[in-house]
Amino acid sequence: MGGADDRAWEATLAGFDLSDGDIARLGIVLEALVRDEHAPTALRDVGEAAKNHLADSLVGLDVDLLRDGRVIADLGAGAGFPGLALAVAMPDANVRLVESQRRKCEFVRTAASAAGIGNATVVCSRAEDWSAGIGANDAVVARALAPQPVVLEYAAPLLALGGALIDWRGRRNEAEELAATAAASTLGLRLREVRRVRPFAGATDRHLHVFVKERETPSHFPRRAGIARKRPLGG
Repeated sequence: MGGADDRAWEATLAGFDLSDGDIARLGIVLEALVRDEHAPTALRDVGEAAKNHLADSLVGLDVDLLRDGRVIADLGAGAGFPGLALAVAMPDANVRLVESQRRKCEFVRTAASAAGIGNATVVCSRAEDWSAGIGANDAVVARALAPQPVVLEYAAPLLALGGALIDWRGRRNEAEELAATAAASTLGLRLREVRRVRPFAGATDRHLHVFVKERETPSHFPRRAGIARKRPLGG
């Protein structure tokens, strides 16, 4: 990624408030993503990865409750997104990347270390089992993780009162959103907005669903691992 053509991906991030150092760090992450044959992604083209991983992650900064957060958890971090991109753009925030698969955890640790992203920490655990995270996060982010009622159940116990879940979604689904509204009420959350976003030219059907924690989540949540998917709330 050293030539002019290899750096064309940087134009994708031109609309975001990033320093040259930020761009350089994201470039290192991007290189690991497309060069490492063991990277947990299907995207091997630099430009496509920049759009669908970096820009799609950074668009979350449009949400003030995320932008102002100081302790952030990325659930089901996978290859490290949106967490690594947000950690670069928010150097004063502590970003925890929560991922249950050890191979993915190791990739994210290696990429974060190579890029010098010191404010990103990998938590190799299922969200339901992360007891240290209960009530400890200003914001929780999730991207393409699970049906929305399931994501809500994972996130609610981890949020501090007044904190927010930002859930990346594609095309809107009325039935799923109705189920999510019912689940949110049970969990102490309220839908604040569904924001349509366009992280890069040509992007369609991209939405950020923002939920705010208004009441304490009942103490019997989280349910034990696997139950949220087997018996989702709001159904």
